[in-house]
Amino acid sequence: MPFVSVGPQNVHYQLTGPSGAPVLLAIHSLGASSHLFDRLAALLEPRLRVLRFDLPGHGLSSISGAESAASIAALARGAAGLLDALSLPRVHALGVSIGGQIALQLAASAPARVDRLVLCATASRIGSRELWLERMNAVSSGGLAAVADAVLERWTSDGFRERAPAEAAGLRALLMSTSPAGYVAACAALRDADLRPECARVSAPTLVVAGERDVAIPVASARELSDSIPGARFEVVAGAGHLPVFEAPEAVAARVLEFLAEHTPAETLAELFERGLEVRRAVLGAAHVDRALAAATDLDREFQEHITRTAWGSVWARPGLDRRTRSLATIALLIALGREEELALHLRASRNTGVTPRELAELLLHCSVYAGVPAANAAIRVAKTVLSE
Repeated sequence: MPFVSVGPQNVHYQLTGPSGAPVLLAIHSLGASSHLFDRLAALLEPRLRVLRFDLPGHGLSSISGAESAASIAALARGAAGLLDALSLPRVHALGVSIGGQIALQLAASAPARVDRLVLCATASRIGSRELWLERMNAVSSGGLAAVADAVLERWTSDGFRERAPAEAAGLRALLMSTSPAGYVAACAALRDADLRPECARVSAPTLVVAGERDVAIPVASARELSDSIPGARFEVVAGAGHLPVFEAPEAVAARVLEFLAEHTPAETLAELFERGLEVRRAVLGAAHVDRALAAATDLDREFQEHITRTAWGSVWARPGLDRRTRSLATIALLIALGREEELALHLRASRNTGVTPRELAELLLHCSVYAGVPAANAAIRVAKTVLSE
């Protein structure tokens, strides 16, 4: 596990994604850790290098006595210190809740460090002084258990907890693993923070994202933040609570990538080809792809490059659907179109995308209704051959 010393603190971090890609610094919310971004990072990493770290007293990061009286400005300086330690002079920044305030402070006080800014489920002023004093007293006397139920109720929507009880249990474990001292220190920072004067100083292009059902930061508060930052763009994630990055990572990833693409020079054909080649090999298998490229002649060499850039570099690499879902959709379309050679190829590839034989059986039955029995019958014959290999 990578750690780095930033002043008196030992900081746990993760830096994942393709070498050479733009870096996105992701700063988590109060009571969470860098694991909050696990699913979001996986969706962003085809395009970005994601830097996640644990705030003081959260996750695996230490907390010193000096940090027990933290401020948002001090936490922003800590984030800048991490960038210095990793030799990252300029990054995109994404912050959630208190992480959003830290990212905002970093962008306002060190504009040369932040290229693009994404503020999620945050506001320039979060809660009241009385709320944070009450929370600090409760945790100081009774630990995280004293506030866990109330906090978790605000983190996600009711619908999420009902349909994903295991993930909701994981959030509870994340909260309960937080150091009480680290939690109280972060509450003190929120108690004293009022970043309204900082908003006008933000020069980085900014996206503000709100959860439609966020009771901690209502949509109106997030919109007020967006209105106070020059030129900021505002988006709402339907149905999400206070942690859209955890509850609806696909929706957040799509918005983040679209926002960054608007302010980034278009990718070169060579870059699209390299990304497409990586995805194509991962799905179809490196041996098959290498054979296809090696066998290309003047007749089809440009065609091979074209499908690698467009089908694989542009479409399959998008974050909106995972590879398993794209694999199932592709197989269904090939069944309906009667493309048996391509169908066999993608049936073999489904082993690399996590599709099970049981799911293939259900898909074949489903296609018999919508694509017709003859098409499904022919596909079953192909599938039996492939699955027996």
